Amino acid sequence: MAKQKGPSLFFQRFVGYCGTLLLKLPTKRPRIRRMNKHDLIQKVKALEGISQDERAYLIDLINTKKKYGLVWEDKPEDVEETLRTHLPVLQEVVEKRIIAPNSPLTLRGSDPNGGISFDTSKKTTSQPTLFDSPPTLRESDRAADRPEGGVKNAELSKGEFVGTPPLGAGGLNHSLIEGDNLHALTALTFTHENKIDVIYIDPPYNTGNKDFKYNDSFVDREDSYRHSKWLSFMDKRLRIAKRLLSDKGVIFISIDDNEQAQLKLLCDEVFMEANFIAQIIWQKRISPDSRRILGPAHDNIYCYGKSYSSYLGLNHLALTEEQENAFKNPDNDPRGAWVSSDYMAQGFRPNQVYEIVTPGGAKYSPPEGKCWKNIEDVFKKQMKEGRMWFGIDGKGIPRRKTYLIDRKGSVPWTWWDYKSSGNNQDAKKEITEILGKATAFSTPKPLMLIRKVLEIASNTDSTILDFFAGSGTTLHATMALNAEDGGNRQCILVTNNENNICEEVTYERNKRVIEGYTNAKGAWVEGLGGNNLRYYRGGFVPSLKSEANKRLLTQASTELLCLKENCYNELTAEYALDPRQARIFRDDSDVYMVVVYHSRQQAEVCEALVGIIQGVSSTQKIKVYGFSPEKDTLVEEFYGVQDRIEAIPLPDAIYNAYKATFRIIGLDKKQL
Repeated sequence: MAKQKGPSLFFQRFVGYCGTLLLKLPTKRPRIRRMNKHDLIQKVKALEGISQDERAYLIDLINTKKKYGLVWEDKPEDVEETLRTHLPVLQEVVEKRIIAPNSPLTLRGSDPNGGISFDTSKKTTSQPTLFDSPPTLRESDRAADRPEGGVKNAELSKGEFVGTPPLGAGGLNHSLIEGDNLHALTALTFTHENKIDVIYIDPPYNTGNKDFKYNDSFVDREDSYRHSKWLSFMDKRLRIAKRLLSDKGVIFISIDDNEQAQLKLLCDEVFMEANFIAQIIWQKRISPDSRRILGPAHDNIYCYGKSYSSYLGLNHLALTEEQENAFKNPDNDPRGAWVSSDYMAQGFRPNQVYEIVTPGGAKYSPPEGKCWKNIEDVFKKQMKEGRMWFGIDGKGIPRRKTYLIDRKGSVPWTWWDYKSSGNNQDAKKEITEILGKATAFSTPKPLMLIRKVLEIASNTDSTILDFFAGSGTTLHATMALNAEDGGNRQCILVTNNENNICEEVTYERNKRVIEGYTNAKGAWVEGLGGNNLRYYRGGFVPSLKSEANKRLLTQASTELLCLKENCYNELTAEYALDPRQARIFRDDSDVYMVVVYHSRQQAEVCEALVGIIQGVSSTQKIKVYGFSPEKDTLVEEFYGVQDRIEAIPLPDAIYNAYKATFRIIGLDKKQL
């Protein structure tokens, strides 16, 4: 009998039948609700015509039935299928690099992929993305055709390799990744696991009006799997996002009424309900929509933390000019301006009931069932310190002073009106002002809104991620806030290039913000200097762990490693290293990183690097990423400087990161 190659037709029908029953379990039908799980499992065990794996699957399906929460039919994405056979990598588009003015621009003569070039120029009309297909090697780059000895440094000036200007000192490093965000997030799990402090995303709202594509097709309102597709899409990305968040990290997600209920339940499951911080109401419109019976005036912004400590890390908002102007000093208090508040408490405590005699002789006691905010001894101390206010004549109802010098800011609340957070029209005007024209992107978010998110959730050295970047407001807000408070926040944007949005809107907007631009009125706007921006496109390498694929992934990992270590200033040519064998980088704080690629001369290369490391004055350990097919840590090859390095084997470190990610999103990657 021929070996069965896939699930039998009987099995497929039976799974569908079981799934239908399970989905109906929470309903009000008594017969279904009282179904005995144990009896059902026994019936499955007694079934004939199915394999052991199929039987185990059915039993697991029964045992894992949810009692409460979302249940939906998972709808696989085409972009998931690519990950079954290939691993994502990044390649910088050097000509789009933006460098802070004080960074040196000199050609180093090194190929950004150690001699390997990827075909990332392919575009498709159905889904413009840089992760469309696996990368192809140029014939001249194939391992069998490359001389093991490499080329001499003198030959680099002949143009055999593409020169790569370094991303040097003097600027904050930001990144823009063009491609599908599931692939980009997978790559970021290697570079930024537990490193992202703030995530803001504005995903498709699934309105049914061609705002959400699934497998190259728009999902319309009549699609019976409309919500399942959206939940499948969001679930995988949110699970990876959680892995990227730091221990005190927070995520903000904008959504409207079409999916807000589903999103809340999904986030309760992914981030845990205990880590729900707030549902923010943002007033996106200032006038009603006459096309609707009840015109929508707001969007929701859900805020979740990685853990409870995320909530403790949130900041107060800076006082507005109007709030500061409310502080006065009519009695010339030496502590400065103040505002007063009611001294009556909300609850009732018997020991806080007493008579207060004001300086003007008036007497006040709390009404029945009420009390003062403090016990009498505390009140007397506040009186002595001049912290109580009874009006100009000294006879007014007791009030307590709060001083401007003591205010850390205002406590954020969940109502964000358009005056403090901008609105949709503001956002469209901002893009038009910067680009000089309106864009096809119809749902940008205003700068004030994202700045408010960052003011609440970020510190001056936070790392920020937006993987539905759209018009690029998140990076603009990051740079603007840094310019205001002297911060060193770094931002990573991810977006596809549908309708050329990444190149013509996301990138172009922030390029002009950094370099300066002439606005729509013809006035020159100074740029936000001190910022660097790198533009990445993605490629793939085969995931099968063959020797050739291991070498390929190692050689293609340089951009990932620079992004991971925030280390871009390349010194390879200065140390006369062959860039196809090894490259060396340094960041602005004198931290070094070395990458060693596969070659027959690897032992000789490592010996040369030992001499270089011995001469480096850095007091911090040097990261050494080296090709190591047997998963060893290269320590033996760096004998003599073991105490000065942290040796990390490649590509095993990447395999391990990706394997954990695939497990999270339910991809079977046994070959890793």
